[in-house]
Amino acid sequence: MSIPRALSIAGSAARGGAGIQADLKTFQEMDVFGLSAITAIVANHPRTDQGVFPIAFDAIEAQVYTALRDIGADAIKTGMLFTEEIITHVAKWIEESGTPNIVVDPVMIGKMGSALLKDDAIEAVKTKLIPLATIITPNMPEAARLLETEQQLTSVDDLKQAAAELQKLGPKYVLVKGGRLEGPAVDVLFDGEKFHLLEAPRIDTIHTNGAGCSYSAAITAQLAKGKSVQEAVEEAKKFITAAIRHSITFKRGVGPTYHAAYQKYGETGVNVTVEK
Repeated sequence: MSIPRALSIAGSAARGGAGIQADLKTFQEMDVFGLSAITAIVANHPRTDQGVFPIAFDAIEAQVYTALRDIGADAIKTGMLFTEEIITHVAKWIEESGTPNIVVDPVMIGKMGSALLKDDAIEAVKTKLIPLATIITPNMPEAARLLETEQQLTSVDDLKQAAAELQKLGPKYVLVKGGRLEGPAVDVLFDGEKFHLLEAPRIDTIHTNGAGCSYSAAITAQLAKGKSVQEAVEEAKKFITAAIRHSITFKRGVGPTYHAAYQKYGETGVNVTVEK
């Protein structure tokens, strides 16, 4: 029996809704064999202010090496990489792997406020990792930060302009996620020539922990299954919209999206338009 394989190189989120945990749940829901290489543990220590616990570099290398040597990958997703050293080496490993589908989610700040990328690592993301990407998936603040602008993105036109500028960094496709826009949830996919606008109704909930991780993981899974980038993004948009629509609340904080929702309930509220 053969099954598509996807490797996530990212942080581990102890709350279970984001990071590696979200990625593996998403891969499973999409019938893709999930592999992981953990770069850091994100959790709040009860007696200190520490919220990020980096993994030793050798341990990260061992995870990536073992996953690719023993299983292989049809797609690789990067999430929280945290330091310039990790980014530089991950870019090298991706190049050496020959994996055809690379999804870069430029994780910088968590929903709980944790800084998930050191300031001196941004340049390495832009110059070493992004040029290898099949697609990058920044949200609005991440797009602005990558473009080194203090001007906030506030409209769909801003998203389109940002996507076009980010494509100059070298990825084949750019998806700028418009979850922070007012009105419908519109994401902009740019292929170098055309803008694909993916629109879904805004869901009135704060419980969206891990939405970005899960969205990019769903894209990764679909690419691993041989879908085109546009097909992968459209399916992933349906997946995450359903997951947010049926999000979960637990004891405290922002609750996670529900990864099983798309398979259980479906999602028909996503529309796609194409503009030049």
